[in-house]
Amino acid sequence: MADSKTAKLSFDGKEFELPIHSPSVGPDVIDITKLYGQAGVFTHDPGFTSTSACESTITYIDGNEGILLHRGYPIDQLAGKSHYLEVCYLMLYGELPSAAQLEDFENRVTNHTMVHEQMHNFFRGFRRDAHPMATMVGVVGAMSAFYHDSTDISDPWQREVASIRLIAKLPTIAAMAYKYSIGQPFVYPRNDLDYASNFLRMCFAVPAEEYMPDPILSRAMDRIFTLHADHEQNASTSTVRLAGSSGANPFACIAAGIACLWGPAHGGANQACLEMLREIGSVDRIPEYIARAKDKNDPFRLMGFGHRVYKNFDPRATVMKQSADEVLDLLGIENNPLLQVAKELETIAVNDEYFAEKKLFPNVDFYSGIILEAMGFPTSMFTPIFALSRTVGWISQWKEMIADPAGKIGRPRQLYTGATYRDYVDIENR
Repeated sequence: MADSKTAKLSFDGKEFELPIHSPSVGPDVIDITKLYGQAGVFTHDPGFTSTSACESTITYIDGNEGILLHRGYPIDQLAGKSHYLEVCYLMLYGELPSAAQLEDFENRVTNHTMVHEQMHNFFRGFRRDAHPMATMVGVVGAMSAFYHDSTDISDPWQREVASIRLIAKLPTIAAMAYKYSIGQPFVYPRNDLDYASNFLRMCFAVPAEEYMPDPILSRAMDRIFTLHADHEQNASTSTVRLAGSSGANPFACIAAGIACLWGPAHGGANQACLEMLREIGSVDRIPEYIARAKDKNDPFRLMGFGHRVYKNFDPRATVMKQSADEVLDLLGIENNPLLQVAKELETIAVNDEYFAEKKLFPNVDFYSGIILEAMGFPTSMFTPIFALSRTVGWISQWKEMIADPAGKIGRPRQLYTGATYRDYVDIENR
């Protein structure tokens, strides 16, 4: 981070110099850390959309060019050539692992996939019809009550143990939340399966018969995990950092991230996409909804198309489309009207000049929703799967924040527009 340039701010007849930091890639950043002390004013930036809240080396996004890099590696290369646990290692430690390092890391994760047996009783305290995300918020937050030996954030080894435990146990917890919601018994993890296959088995196996996922489904699941692993300083990641800045234990911080992700404007996009497809209902109604999407006076919007960050195309969508095609080919869509609508809508929208001109390309949520629907997951499980995928990103960002010597507790300011000073009036005089 270089400070060779400065910006000048003129205010109230005075001029102030603000340092400019140059990142390794991306736009320069004006540092306003000392602005209040020097000029007595704050900046106003609702949503923090123009504000850098931290310095990070983990993920870089260029929305205009459709670029997503993890530690410098393009997401399409990672999703196409790597697998989720290798990407987890990369994000946690900064470099791709050697064969020996990857084997050791995979073994550590695999050996921590079981949860404390008493957590089964904790699950049974929830109503049977509880949303899996509600269950996950509670259970992940309660991990600090079960794993006391990894809550001291000042101890690097405890931070490491907590990181491995969270990556290893989130799929188990998500699968247990799903099983509990549908009234089926919990399925224990198996150490002879890879990360994605193990998750699918915990979700779909029953004691009455064995279940072994098809390798194509496991690979598609692994790609979903990889493509959702991190996405820079989004709402849930910022929540994890803000919670962590107070010194909260890692399990509480990740639970806070899960709670934020549950919001429909954040983690619920693929669920909203599937609900839109259900509203359309059949292929013959697609032209009607395409016309409505083009009508600026109609509130209807095509969900799963375009992206707030990516103004060109979502680089994750290309890889996800490949997986969607493979899964739909394996499972067939002849008897699934919803998936028929999705495929036809994709074809029409991609070839329509209106959507091309506005750069409304199918995004990662469009394709991930299709894949999860085809696999047999209910929409209530879409966001829990997103949460377990994003856990490694949250942990990496949390560990980076803890290790940052410039870190301080988050304390945003406000533009106050309420009442000015007034004296209290006794109740009999009001």
